[in-house]
Amino acid sequence: MTVLNVLITAVEFVGGFVSGSLGLISDAFHNLEDSLSIVISYVANVIGKRKNNTKKTFGYKRAEILAAFVNSIVLVIITLMMVFESFKRLSQPQHINGKLMMIVSIVGLLANFVSMLLLLTGSKHNLNIKATFLHMLTDTLSSVGVFIASIFVILFNWNWVDPLITIIIAIWLLKEAYSVVSETINILMEASPKIDLDAVQKAILTIPEIVKVHHMHVWMIDENHIMLDAHINVLKNCNMKELDQLYDQVDKMLNDKFHITHVTLQAECSRGLDNSLIN
Repeated sequence: MTVLNVLITAVEFVGGFVSGSLGLISDAFHNLEDSLSIVISYVANVIGKRKNNTKKTFGYKRAEILAAFVNSIVLVIITLMMVFESFKRLSQPQHINGKLMMIVSIVGLLANFVSMLLLLTGSKHNLNIKATFLHMLTDTLSSVGVFIASIFVILFNWNWVDPLITIIIAIWLLKEAYSVVSETINILMEASPKIDLDAVQKAILTIPEIVKVHHMHVWMIDENHIMLDAHINVLKNCNMKELDQLYDQVDKMLNDKFHITHVTLQAECSRGLDNSLIN
């Protein structure tokens, strides 16, 4: 896939400069960044599969989150640069070779579409792959846009359509990239996932032996692993064997209802009864 992207990048750079199409040059820049994105994504995926150890007790899963963040930020920067150049082209239209622009856009479209399909399945469950998939989807849409623009250039000599379509695609891309950046930042900042903590508390309190929940913390290691730790106040007559059963019961319930994959509980009698849920 990387070799294919490098070849298409070279073709689009040459075609863009010769034809004068900003859309092709923009697509070439995106493809160049895609090649780097695929390498970063692959390396992060390999690192993320490493086992946890004494230095990384949670493992290396966040390597892919970091890769998704970096890829998305780079994509945003390149897109903003192309928007700036597009506005310059709108105010100062340049001659474009429409036929060459169309031929190169078709070649780019086919290659980008194949690369996009190869990443489609994995993008649904992995932020790292999703970030790379967004790059490929953007390039595919960009190639479609360049093809449409070439038709207007050939038929009506409307050279301004080329930068206009670049801007339209960029607006959509920035919206999609923002969602990935936002989600990766939330994970890196250990923000709570989209879970109703009051509902979690109510679920835990349905167990008769538990009378209060406090000092609850919920965060994500990556987009697929949610962690929870909390203090629970239990009845004074609970023994260690009953506590083990309580822990197993809570663990299973939270996994089934809220998809929380790792639960750590600290049992107490009267300590913390005056504390709130998250303090």
